[in-house]
Amino acid sequence: MSFSDLPLAPILQHNLHTLGFTTPTKIQALAIPLVVAGQDLLASAQTGTGKTAAFGLPILQQVLGQDLSVIPGNSPCVIKVLVLVPTRELAQQVFSQLDALAANTKVRINVAYGGISIGPQIHSLALGVDVLVATPGRLIDLLKKRRLNLKQLSMLVFDEADRMLDMGFMDEIREILKHLSKTRQTLLFSATLNDHIFKLSKRLQHQAQIIEVDERNTTGVNIVEQVYQVDPERKLALLSHLLSKNSWPRVLIFSRQRQDAAQLSQVLIEQGINAADLHGDLTQHQREQTLNAFKNSEINVIVATDIAARGLDIDDLPVVINMELPFKTEDYVHRVGRTGRAGLSGLAISLLDPQDEKLLHNLETFLGRRLPEQWYPGFEPDLTKEYERPKSLSKAAQKQAARKKALAQSSKRR
Repeated sequence: MSFSDLPLAPILQHNLHTLGFTTPTKIQALAIPLVVAGQDLLASAQTGTGKTAAFGLPILQQVLGQDLSVIPGNSPCVIKVLVLVPTRELAQQVFSQLDALAANTKVRINVAYGGISIGPQIHSLALGVDVLVATPGRLIDLLKKRRLNLKQLSMLVFDEADRMLDMGFMDEIREILKHLSKTRQTLLFSATLNDHIFKLSKRLQHQAQIIEVDERNTTGVNIVEQVYQVDPERKLALLSHLLSKNSWPRVLIFSRQRQDAAQLSQVLIEQGINAADLHGDLTQHQREQTLNAFKNSEINVIVATDIAARGLDIDDLPVVINMELPFKTEDYVHRVGRTGRAGLSGLAISLLDPQDEKLLHNLETFLGRRLPEQWYPGFEPDLTKEYERPKSLSKAAQKQAARKKALAQSSKRR
């Protein structure tokens, strides 16, 4: 199958050809006809499978068939399509891809996310927008300021819906739904399908078609996974050895906590490695600078937290290293999914604390298979030591509680 076999306008076919895309991926071939036909869709696909174009192309196809002669300057701005994403980085990436696909059309695409001044975004919206890519928090800010009108929305898209729920955005989603028409078409895209996603689908969608490109709870077929059991105090030494032994052009390292990410990146810098950290304490400008430097090979190593790294779109990332296993099994799939994308091979290395054996067992149960646990020569663990199991982090829960409190207070004032 080629893109010419799909129900897409000639200008979109031309743009795909210009961008060098001739053959749709599996998710694109399955999703595009259903969405163009007006179906609600619940789709599961790993990162790097072309899911942005899978919803982006039918979005543009639908908008091209609508009246695009709305006079700019109206306030609030009337939006035709809303794409909700969990993070700022993903918002910018989705916007960039949609903007490229919409080249030489009259479709107006914009993006809105927090971490930067809202003023320029309000000014940009006043010029008129057909498709808006936004994070939930900033979208609610714009709605409160009466800068958006979503009552005529024809399509609502959730990208990485599972991560949105993991980050505690359910209250924001409920608030946003109050502003939407119930006759809309709704698309849910998620890296994984679980009970929470199906519950969300039941609430938001009507007779949704379900597409699963990969088996549930799986990592990419092009990814080699290695698990090295090592004592906590020797992890840094093993990491340094791996980085010096291999000539990886770019490495993404995951750490559970932001302070650990910052400390590790500083240690690597002191060892002469071009490294940087990526976490929620950084400003949006700092995060964008770091990502651009990483993509341009000015930085070779990024140490990131799960939330900060979700949605990263980095071409040809050869290796991902987990300094420890994540507490949430789904996060392992998301971490590993940063490598081995677009048909390229990838390597995922996890450094396993002996006290994290329970996490490994839970992960293997989730994946439905064993992970190749081994010892790295020269860094074998001391089996005579005893360790305490780590406690789950509570920062995410605290943030979620704070958001719920703010929304509750806002509702009382109305």
